[in-house]
Amino acid sequence: MAASKKKPKAVQQEQQVFISEADQYLFAQGTHYDIYKKLGAHPSVEDGVKGMFFGVWAPNAASVHVIGTFNDWDENMYEMKRLGPGGIHALFIPGVGVNELYKFLVRTPDGRKLYKADPFANYAEFRPGNASKTTDLSGFVWSDEEWLKEREGKDQTKEPLAIYECNIGSWMKHPNGTPDGFYNYREFADRIVEYLKEMKYTHIELMGIAEYPYDGSWGYQVTGYYAPTSRYGEPTDFMYLVNKLHKNKIGVILDWVPAHFATDEHGLAEFDGQCIFEHPDKRLGEHPDWGTKIFNYGKTEVKNFLIANALFWLKEFHVDGIRVDAVASMLYLDYGKQDGQWLPNKYGGNKNLEAIEFFKHLNSVILGTYPGFMTIAEESTAWPKVTGDIEDDGLGFSFKWNMGWMHDFCEYMKLDPLFRKNNHYAMTFDMSYND
Repeated sequence: MAASKKKPKAVQQEQQVFISEADQYLFAQGTHYDIYKKLGAHPSVEDGVKGMFFGVWAPNAASVHVIGTFNDWDENMYEMKRLGPGGIHALFIPGVGVNELYKFLVRTPDGRKLYKADPFANYAEFRPGNASKTTDLSGFVWSDEEWLKEREGKDQTKEPLAIYECNIGSWMKHPNGTPDGFYNYREFADRIVEYLKEMKYTHIELMGIAEYPYDGSWGYQVTGYYAPTSRYGEPTDFMYLVNKLHKNKIGVILDWVPAHFATDEHGLAEFDGQCIFEHPDKRLGEHPDWGTKIFNYGKTEVKNFLIANALFWLKEFHVDGIRVDAVASMLYLDYGKQDGQWLPNKYGGNKNLEAIEFFKHLNSVILGTYPGFMTIAEESTAWPKVTGDIEDDGLGFSFKWNMGWMHDFCEYMKLDPLFRKNNHYAMTFDMSYND
């Protein structure tokens, strides 16, 4: 927006109409499963005027301002209103449309200024830029009703599954000659469907869809949990991909990363000057080997952020399942840590009791409401009852992604056929700890 363009005055009054006291209460309780419809940036109408509604959770902030291309990044113009004791800030700005870059400027009580991307943004600036981007998810016309109806009635444990794991950015080099060589979501859809049908796959598992800053992480160090990465196009382009796969009878599973998140300054780490998404004690809040932050699973708002995120991909993008990454790192407090780098639980053990309850909560909410959906645990240890019933102290996952068997199989296939006859145990050993 040009600097000479008149900037509309923001509206603070009556923000509780969009974010009610009930919304605030449920989020604080950890049970507002549609919170992504309230926080973030959403096209809205106030008193007959179109604009954008912004909401953010920053309980320790002295103040929060919305800055962006629509106000020339003015740091004093659009101050958000704190709605209540839970720490949600909100503001409606008239005249703001889609495809505008923005950030939240968080001022801390000790005078620091933090420039943060929106944790609930549905779209992000193409890297290396790291601002959020306004968008509208309501414009896409879905045509996969038949697939979704059939999915509701399926028992996935009795259905054939052949899953193709794929990273869009590295799957095939685009012939357009660009340095990245990325296919966009729509082009990828047209190419991948043909291959999947020829190879008789039932599902595709997509790696690195939620927004992330560093290509080398393949999407496993996330900054934007509610935004399909802009590397391959807009959110509606990703909808096109899912829709086309469904129309061709192919399910979509997303790699989902609730175990840890990136430490980049614009991301979730110390979001309002304090650790609100991660645990403040480094022994509980950091992965020393990975250089990432660990979510605080004992905090109700954090659990709500993650569970609502899984539901967001299910409801807004029609995905058919999530493959939950690095489950073992969440279950064990000492995972990847040396003595002195971790704290035991209240019983003196190494089990993360809060993560266990998080998984039970996640699976009870999702699978209890959407029985055709799949939750798959990438779990690499002998943890019992990963797929067991929650009522029987299980974690409640639909399936376990057996990494042990994967490694055993690869080692077996490396052997000269002459020696495989004495190593068949590698193909059957995992059955001793399947659960």
